[in-house]
Amino acid sequence: MLGKIFKWLDDNLEKAIIMTSYPIMAMIICVEVVRRFVMNQQVPWSTSIPVLLFLWVTWFGASYNVKQRTHLKMSEVRERMPYNMQFLCQIIDAIAWIAFAVIVIYYTYEQTYLAYDNFAIVEGTDNVMQWWFYTATPLAWSLIIYRVLQNLYKDFQLFRNKQPFELQASLVE
Repeated sequence: MLGKIFKWLDDNLEKAIIMTSYPIMAMIICVEVVRRFVMNQQVPWSTSIPVLLFLWVTWFGASYNVKQRTHLKMSEVRERMPYNMQFLCQIIDAIAWIAFAVIVIYYTYEQTYLAYDNFAIVEGTDNVMQWWFYTATPLAWSLIIYRVLQNLYKDFQLFRNKQPFELQASLVE
């Protein structure tokens, strides 16, 4: 049972977060635009919550694209390289992603902790904490590291078996 849960999370975590955050963000914007122009009213937090929800959409979207191997690839160039060079590029990609992720996690964790420590509240609300939204960045970048390591493991398996690498990935599963 636990294995099925982890498998589902591995397959769907980013999609679930995106498909929850994005409609909520869109609904808030849509409802508040109508309220603003029809009733001359607006909830005070309607301009801040969607922006903060966008953090969840963007960073978990980046993680999903890393998982699918559609994020920042130069496939046309790599396809023309010798097999060993393709593998070396996959390793360099993984090292670069992990190094960048560590930097992002370090600084965004610091920002998140400052918001937590200072009891920073989302503008227009009385008790919605900013750090709840800021946690998206270090969490998603931690997930990016996990996805990079998953892909690197697959690359090592392919290299060991002399099989071609997945250079032309598709966003559609």
